[in-house]
Amino acid sequence: MRPHSGLLTALPAALALIGAWPASAQRSATEPKIDSLLARMTLEEKLGQLNQLSVDNQPNAEQLELVRKGLVGSFLNLTGAAATRDAQHIAVTESRLRIPLIFGHDVIHGYRTIFPIPLGETASWDPEAVEAAARVAAREAAAAGVHWTFAPMVDIARDPRWGRIAEGSGEDPYLGSAMAAARVRGFQGADPRAPDAVLATVKHFAAYGGAEAGRDYNTVDLSERTLREVYLLPYRAALDAGAATVMTSFNEIGGIPSTASPWLMTTLLRREWGFRGFVVSDWTAVAELLNHGVAGSRADAGKLALEAGVDMDMVSRIYVDDLPALVRSGRISVAVVSEAVRRVLRAKAALGLFDDPYHGTSVERERAVLLAPEHRQLARRVAEESIVLLKNDGQLLPLGSRVRTIAVIGPLADDKVSALGSWPGRGDPRDAVTPLEGIKARAGSVTVVYANRLARRPAPVARGDSGNRHAHRARRDERPPAHATVGRGARARDCRIVVPRGRDRPRARRRPVRRREPERQAARDLPARRRSDTPLLQPQEHGASHRAGQVHVQVHRPAGDAAVSLRPRLELHHLRLLGPPAQRAAHHAGRDAARVGHCDQHRYA
Repeated sequence: MRPHSGLLTALPAALALIGAWPASAQRSATEPKIDSLLARMTLEEKLGQLNQLSVDNQPNAEQLELVRKGLVGSFLNLTGAAATRDAQHIAVTESRLRIPLIFGHDVIHGYRTIFPIPLGETASWDPEAVEAAARVAAREAAAAGVHWTFAPMVDIARDPRWGRIAEGSGEDPYLGSAMAAARVRGFQGADPRAPDAVLATVKHFAAYGGAEAGRDYNTVDLSERTLREVYLLPYRAALDAGAATVMTSFNEIGGIPSTASPWLMTTLLRREWGFRGFVVSDWTAVAELLNHGVAGSRADAGKLALEAGVDMDMVSRIYVDDLPALVRSGRISVAVVSEAVRRVLRAKAALGLFDDPYHGTSVERERAVLLAPEHRQLARRVAEESIVLLKNDGQLLPLGSRVRTIAVIGPLADDKVSALGSWPGRGDPRDAVTPLEGIKARAGSVTVVYANRLARRPAPVARGDSGNRHAHRARRDERPPAHATVGRGARARDCRIVVPRGRDRPRARRRPVRRREPERQAARDLPARRRSDTPLLQPQEHGASHRAGQVHVQVHRPAGDAAVSLRPRLELHHLRLLGPPAQRAAHHAGRDAARVGHCDQHRYA
């Protein structure tokens, strides 16, 4: 993977060699078969190919009956070789036209072997490493029956308040373009028909990361020049690298929702850029045209999306349920429906599903491929490249031989779930090695003590105030903070590592951010009220309000010594890392601490 000098400058030449997807020879061979199918399909079967349903572990009886009737073209979230083979068997043996299903899943930064989150991978500045990580993710996902991943997310984001920045490559269009192309090449490989390849989806088209105030789903309002020169470049790079599909974004641009924008989906994407793949909506994005106020009914929403150029309706079932009447009444042209179906069938043919509907998957192959030792080794190498140490004043790191005691404080230090990051595919927390486990494994004769919480200073409670319903809670918290208790056992030359907790899960869409202010305040106040001169690693948040999203980690030395700053390199461009501020900083602090201790930590996000 190293050195990567010249890799970014080689991007245009690499894209030229990749060519457009699919190859013209393959298209010419499959078009007669697609024409034959279209000629035999009923209107309901055509709209069924444009219908994607979500599965909860296993398809239910109603969903399987729809498959038999030809009213489903794709399942979302159905994974596992056995489960996907069972559903596919019904499609190719019990439906009238035997058209195979295509199975999609969010494989963002690994399927079973988990790599750093995309923003962390981008901090490596190494497209070869990113491509290799996507190759492993595709190999594992394909072995588990997945045909299609909803990645890469290439949205340029310049507001650190927008949490989904974690899924992308940050603020720079050139770097974002290099990473977008690398991930597409990794997912799809040289031939999508290969049993270790999956189709890639470039998302969210377009300018999803430009949401005002960093609020997910919010309005995007920018000039066409900014759109073309900043936001659109990574999408184009991913398509030039051969991305098979595109996903729409929830936002509107200039008052027009992307899912209902003919200019985006047809004029720009297909006519100007020459895209021949198919477009899928984001989760219920077609139905949410009602929320945007541009459609008065479900049928109207479906008409707007389909005529704009959105080929597949994810989850909302508007195409299959509400559009037949509009087509029969002449409000929607049959030709529009047929062209959308043609694009979906081309994608299935490009995967080779008409020849091998199971795409080479088997339970035995799945068992052999998932979490293979070479995959874990690569994940560790990519994680090491993603860690950036900007300053080390006083040479505190790596920890010297004089250290005899290390205090590790905070719930994330021993949280296997959080170690996987957001969108962890089918990652298993049992595979993760936490910072605490890694430090203990490599500590040798050094004593490691741990406290899993940060206690806050209780508010004074008046004696005899039995009427205060919060009094019992305050009295319960009248104990020394965990960092103070543990710190008493650490000598002045030793080190404490604080990993406080932020929000434990990514916030739900459209819900306001609620930060745990007491814990954030406890983290900020630690240097002022530490009980000894013990050096301290802790997350540090800067600025008021939402600027607290810009996080770095400081290692506080005893009085008179300088602090050591551990800041992700891309934060020089005002980016932020995954999850809540304390969680993001703590996770990087734990990774750096684990690295200098040479811990065997295979799975970070």
